[in-house]
Amino acid sequence: MSLFNDLLFGQKREGGWLDVIRCDEPDYLVWKWRPAGTEGATHKENALRFGSSLRVKDGELAVFVYPQNDGTQQDYILGPQDRMIRTLNLPVLSELLGGAYGGDSPFQAEVYFINLAGNNQLRFGIPEFDLFDPRFPDLGVPCTVRGSLTFNLTNYQQFIKLNRLVNFSLEDFNEQIRSAFTRKAKSVVANVPIEQGLPVLQIERKLDELCALLQERLRPVLEDDFGVNLKRVDIGAIELDKAHPHYQQLKLTTADQQTKLAQAQTDIGIVNLAENARIQRKDTELQVEGRNFPVHQLDLQASVLHAAADNLGQMSQLGDGGYSAAGLMTGVAVGGLVGQQMGGMFGSLGRIPAMPPPPPAGPLYHLALRGQTLGTFTLEQLRQMALNGTLTTNHHVWREGFAAWELAGQSADLVPVFAEVPPPPPAPPQP
Repeated sequence: MSLFNDLLFGQKREGGWLDVIRCDEPDYLVWKWRPAGTEGATHKENALRFGSSLRVKDGELAVFVYPQNDGTQQDYILGPQDRMIRTLNLPVLSELLGGAYGGDSPFQAEVYFINLAGNNQLRFGIPEFDLFDPRFPDLGVPCTVRGSLTFNLTNYQQFIKLNRLVNFSLEDFNEQIRSAFTRKAKSVVANVPIEQGLPVLQIERKLDELCALLQERLRPVLEDDFGVNLKRVDIGAIELDKAHPHYQQLKLTTADQQTKLAQAQTDIGIVNLAENARIQRKDTELQVEGRNFPVHQLDLQASVLHAAADNLGQMSQLGDGGYSAAGLMTGVAVGGLVGQQMGGMFGSLGRIPAMPPPPPAGPLYHLALRGQTLGTFTLEQLRQMALNGTLTTNHHVWREGFAAWELAGQSADLVPVFAEVPPPPPAPPQP
């Protein structure tokens, strides 16, 4: 019975029963097979016999390493496999042994199992370093990055070439990968704001893009240095030191720029309304090819297009004082469109009978905006401007009969207008 059990479970005794070479480890990357009872006896644990059973599961690789005086050679057997060991199915062994061994004579080889199917996940943390905003290169904001990386083995020959299989330690191997990844990832993250013109305060919104960039940049590094395939990078958090004075300064500066941009857009809206009001006051007709058209219909197209071109030019300067190439090019394009449309319309004009414009309904008001006079506007137009927020109590207003310019919020004519403006919505409840 003892003899049968030794054969069944692959235990190798002196004089040698055949072995069952397989890996039953539940979690591993590299595992060295040893016959039972031979731990520490290098010569015996590497002495295998022809006819032993080799079992390689799906997703595994069995590597037979034959130490030679001029180096080592390997046979690679990908799973799934369940076979008897013969020289014919181990090509390198066949070349090495030739006819030197016969029958069940032993041969020297180390057998390693490598897990090709499993994924290995490592957590990483990049210690605190400074991020610099491209607009303010002197304001470094302390930052830490935390996440995980996932790798596996695909090019097993490169992996074996770069790593010693003897006494392989997965813990030491993981630490080497974590250290190399952290060092390289720090350089990538630190350069992202400068390379992509990304404000530091917005970097937390770009986690997906940053993960993809890290994977792209570091995959060839881990493959060349360790022979592993970087499958995925997941950044869990980018933590900016929000109590740092540089962070507070950046936040205030950004908020101020947003306020200026909103005010500039409001100013442009008022200019557009003034232009439309001027157009609507015209009621003269033009005769074009025998048909009568109110002048304001033709003039409206041209004036609005001109105003759009002017406003696009202003918007191109709303940043830090420089010009936006997109804004300038759009202005040029709109200007060209204006020329084409106006040339087509007025090239076929016939006669223009003079007709007096209708008298305005009620008083007309002028607005003062940053030293520039705009208008005129009817009271109804001012009411609409107040309702949509383009006219505020801080603007100045004047009409015929006023002794001087008056604040819109204090003018007796406009107090009823601002009384119709709803108050701002209540703030959301604090959590």
